[in-house]
Amino acid sequence: MDRDESLRLAALAKQGDTAAFEALVTAYERMVYNVVYRMMPNQEDAKDISQEVFLKAYRYLDRFDQKASFSTWIYKIAVNTAIDEMRRRKGKETISLDWEFEGEDGAQKKQYQPDGPSVEEQVLEKEGLSEIWRAMAKLSAEHRTVITLRDVEGLSYTEIAEITGASLGTVKSRLARGRLALKELIIAQKAYGANGRKYTERRGQHEL
Repeated sequence: MDRDESLRLAALAKQGDTAAFEALVTAYERMVYNVVYRMMPNQEDAKDISQEVFLKAYRYLDRFDQKASFSTWIYKIAVNTAIDEMRRRKGKETISLDWEFEGEDGAQKKQYQPDGPSVEEQVLEKEGLSEIWRAMAKLSAEHRTVITLRDVEGLSYTEIAEITGASLGTVKSRLARGRLALKELIIAQKAYGANGRKYTERRGQHEL
């Protein structure tokens, strides 16, 4: 959905047009689910939080500035809601190893397809993804956010700054530190196992 159409629908929704808001949900639900799932890789959590995001959007629709982009606004709500939940349950997160996401056709897709790679290739790919998810789960909320928005969602530094409320310099700094922390955690997992206990003992509390 283009910017003008989303703004038109948002204006109608502000006036109480529920059909207009439902159209916005339909247009952005896949995007919201994907970004939440990549920050909290558990399918049920992502679904629940995505619903919460749109409930908040509806509740605070009157605060939406028509001069802004609706996609940026909904991204911001999604990111902040996910961060709040991550902080609330820090250390209690669960990770789903089957990477589910919403595709272009709107249907949910699994990581592995019957006509896809061989079983051996699937196992290797699954191990690689699970390593990344485990490492991502150990990052700070700020680092996980900028990595998700930049490296997964492909947003610009300016867009990320607007979504997170941080300066461009802070966004770039967090991204650099987050990438380094992620790299070190993945290396530690390979060397010492998923928990990285020896790594933690050797380095102390990893600075995130």
